[in-house]
Amino acid sequence: MIENRPFLHLMAHVILIAGVCIVALPVWVAFVASTHGPTDFMRGTIPMWPGPHFVQNYSRMLDRGLATSGTPAVGTMMLNSLIMALCIAVGKIVISVLSAFAIVYFRFPFRGLAFWCIFITLMLPVEVRIVPTFQVVADLGMLNSYAGLTIPLIASATATFLFRQVFLTIPDELTEAARIDGAGPMKFFRDILLPLSRTNIAALFVILFIYGWNQYLWPLLITTSADYYTIVAGIRRMADAVDGLPQWHLVMATAMLAMIPPVVVVIGMQRLFVKGLVETEK
Repeated sequence: MIENRPFLHLMAHVILIAGVCIVALPVWVAFVASTHGPTDFMRGTIPMWPGPHFVQNYSRMLDRGLATSGTPAVGTMMLNSLIMALCIAVGKIVISVLSAFAIVYFRFPFRGLAFWCIFITLMLPVEVRIVPTFQVVADLGMLNSYAGLTIPLIASATATFLFRQVFLTIPDELTEAARIDGAGPMKFFRDILLPLSRTNIAALFVILFIYGWNQYLWPLLITTSADYYTIVAGIRRMADAVDGLPQWHLVMATAMLAMIPPVVVVIGMQRLFVKGLVETEK
């Protein structure tokens, strides 16, 4: 049993507050930078309090974007990122839950080999196979398209492994009872396995949504049309000033706007997310 000592409670709170300050300081500096003018951060000193250009900077990025870097309005880039993140998250979950269901509940030759072939793909992330993947996508004519942004990133060995572990915890008696009641494989999957996996699906959705939203290298490589720029790749292009210094106040405004959807998803699904990570008994 943990002893109830006021000094330990005080130290724990001090450490937690210090950690929050360390994590929040860069976010605060980015927010402050997004409210100042273009020259305020070029004077050698960093302002620590918000400036008077909050509405001007944010409305400009939401309405027009940054023409000097060829990036469209932030709303367009955020919509592209939202479509990409949702397609990747939903696609990974659907494919992974079905493949885990097949591996656990069906008996077929080389079942274990099939699982390990899926699992070892963890050693081959997109960055390692970027050149052949790009060649395949280009040959299929999927450059500058939502299909090209999402399909190469949909398969997930990690999610397959996690769902397999979840399904292995389902008692065999439940499977036998469903078979006695006349439930077929898909009815058992739909009416029993999916409800029992709801919290795990929610936790994985949050993780995979953020994974898709934060994709940087792949969207930067296959999109050359501004209509398909994602928000993270757009920030990278905005930071590359061709004819002058980067307009950091607008870059920081875009970065702050890019944080909103992931934060909303995490806060909105926080209860299911935490429950899905810590729940072990079904």
